[in-house]
Amino acid sequence: MFYRAGIIMGAALTLAAAAQAETKNYSKAVQQNCNKDYKAYCGEYGLESNALRDCMDRNGGKLAKACVNALVADGHVSQAEVDRRRKAAGR
Repeated sequence: MFYRAGIIMGAALTLAAAAQAETKNYSKAVQQNCNKDYKAYCGEYGLESNALRDCMDRNGGKLAKACVNALVADGHVSQAEVDRRRKAAGR
């Protein structure tokens, strides 16, 4: 089931500003839960790149709930940002 809230990646990518200054490796949970989303929406971008973060942000509403949850748990995006985007999207 997909989580439609321009959320996560937006969320995950709101981290883009912090990610520019510091690269953070992806946990096993993020790798496992976001693999299909990465391939479906952003596979042309290199891992750990700002372009990938931007792409995931643009596609945040299409990301699987498990991916969003893994990104939150891994610190790539805050739950507050996810909630803000959900509310803005009317979800």
